[in-house]
Amino acid sequence: MNVLIACEESQTVCKAFRALGHRAFSADLQECSGGHPEWHVVGDCLPLLNGDCEFTTQDGKRHRQQGEWQLLVAHPPCTYMSKAGARWMYPKAGQLSEERLKLAMEAKAFFFKMHDAKCKYIAIENPRPLAIVGLPKPSTIVQPYEFGDPFSKATYLWLKNLPPLMPTLFCGDHQTFLPSNTGGRKKGQKWSRGVAHTAKDASKTFQGIAHAMAVQWSDFIENDVR
Repeated sequence: MNVLIACEESQTVCKAFRALGHRAFSADLQECSGGHPEWHVVGDCLPLLNGDCEFTTQDGKRHRQQGEWQLLVAHPPCTYMSKAGARWMYPKAGQLSEERLKLAMEAKAFFFKMHDAKCKYIAIENPRPLAIVGLPKPSTIVQPYEFGDPFSKATYLWLKNLPPLMPTLFCGDHQTFLPSNTGGRKKGQKWSRGVAHTAKDASKTFQGIAHAMAVQWSDFIENDVR
């Protein structure tokens, strides 16, 4: 199966599909940190989305994708759309940042480039978006602790012709992955320091979820096309 993982430099999802024998490639503006430059495209992923394209992987080799990708998994940037950035969208109570909103709308347009790509099976991953951005309702929401990783981090999935992921291993004892309400610490409110302290850490896809994507969706697609 030919799979494109858009906006992924970690290659976590790419490697999960490769482990099952699929022809998967990751694409991102950054060089990969997943250890497989031969599977990674550095540059704008938009020219790749609809298939029928030629591209060069990070190791310098040229590749050709004939026809559409059989599956597109996308992780578009969420910086300006995420609810975690509400304090910058509304720097003062009731005051909207027009500059921030403009950036969010640009990110939304990028989201829809992937949502509307010429590919039958599409999955888009993002955190909870701000209501003002106006993204469609997600198809499902999953947590790492439902797939063997002992952390909570709500992962929203927008799915096209794909089933929701089914939990594989529930971790009853888990901790918050992202910082939350850190400003409430001085006010005596409930808050969490979290585990992730950089944007790259915060955007990571957990191994358990990536494995479930590869196993469950490849099985579904292969059975669906028979």
